[in-house]
Amino acid sequence: MPPRLLNVQVANQLRTAILDGTLGPGERLHDDELAPWLGVSRATVRGACARLASDGLLEIVPNRSVRVVTPRPAEVLDALATLGCLFGGVVRLSVPVMTADQKHTTSQRLAAEVVRLRSGGSPSVVLTASGGYQAWLDICPNRMVVEMCTQSMHGLAYKLRVDDLGSLVPASHLIEWFPRLGAAVESDDAVGAERAVKAIHLVD
Repeated sequence: MPPRLLNVQVANQLRTAILDGTLGPGERLHDDELAPWLGVSRATVRGACARLASDGLLEIVPNRSVRVVTPRPAEVLDALATLGCLFGGVVRLSVPVMTADQKHTTSQRLAAEVVRLRSGGSPSVVLTASGGYQAWLDICPNRMVVEMCTQSMHGLAYKLRVDDLGSLVPASHLIEWFPRLGAAVESDDAVGAERAVKAIHLVD
């Protein structure tokens, strides 16, 4: 496999390990340990880590250490607003090309999330039938927008993984706006859906 493609593949493996918690916040990564685990060279591991550093998932101190980023509460609102600006546009582009089934399942998922929140569930930002930002990118017809968002969304979304997210994004706020997003999606109101996504992400 060409080195560039191998770097991408290894970066994807490490990204998955970070996002699923296999590699925890603040954990130090050593290329001499990761290389045999991943079955690649140390140079490939370093290249993959550089990619994840640009994504905002790793911190690299030259000649010293590589470690998984630790989400900080002070960064949550800025990260949330950035995601809102990015995905507000994605949603506006996506709603007009969604199928009836996609619109209905998204609305149903949002309604189910409201029920969960009303019963005391922990707040989380849910936008689609699958709950993830990637689902919108899979629908979005603008490939340039998709590429730009793909490069930044994982690092930004990872910054939301703090224990006190509920105090920063109140459940009452999500209970108000999730149904509005669902209604806008089902009624093919792309502008209204964009507005709801931005509101969910606390974009003024």
